Amino acid sequence: MILLTSRTGLALVRRPIPLSRRVTTIVLALLLGIVYATAQDVTPAATPPPNAALSSSGSSTHAPSDSYVLRNNDLIKVTVFQEDDMTTETRISKSGYITLPLLGAVQVTGKSVAEATNEIRTKLDKDYIINPQVTLTVMQYAEQWVTVLGEVQKPGQVEIPPEGGLDLLGAIALAGGYTRVADPSRVIVRRVINGRDVVARVNAYMLAHDTQTQEFLVQPGDRISVGESMF
Repeated sequence: MILLTSRTGLALVRRPIPLSRRVTTIVLALLLGIVYATAQDVTPAATPPPNAALSSSGSSTHAPSDSYVLRNNDLIKVTVFQEDDMTTETRISKSGYITLPLLGAVQVTGKSVAEATNEIRTKLDKDYIINPQVTLTVMQYAEQWVTVLGEVQKPGQVEIPPEGGLDLLGAIALAGGYTRVADPSRVIVRRVINGRDVVARVNAYMLAHDTQTQEFLVQPGDRISVGESMF
């Protein structure tokens, strides 16, 4: 029923609600009830915690991307599904090998996680286990360093992040940046390649100011020296 009040406030008139409007109201109420009940049954997914920072000296387990390239002294764990005797946790040797049950020595340094995993799977499938499910996890990253000397605020060793990708400017920044008398255009990088000491002269000023200049990525063992300004 609809209650109507006259403008004078002296009379009230009741009019019946049309049948079509009553049906529409009932249908809407039912739909709202269904939506509300459905909403009560939905549990929002938990927000995943942010990824922990990778640490080359931490003891926590990391799950790097398949593209991460394994290095000497990385601590890794190899597991094979339903083959507990195959579980192995070991450091990669200086020669780049690990030793696994059944397979013996397997060379992994220089290979990505995906490549090393596939090689182990292939070797097992060939002679020992049918369609093995192999997982390779990096438990601890090997520490890798470059040395930054000369006109920087904190000369000494700078650690390369586990995921790599540290460029020359980043290494200098981690060494505290330039001193007042530094000449960024006179930077020398020494690197051992195939047993030979190779020297590269790099203009770090151009690296920082010219967007067309290709970045210079440092490598483990590099020795960086920032020259002094002549003026």
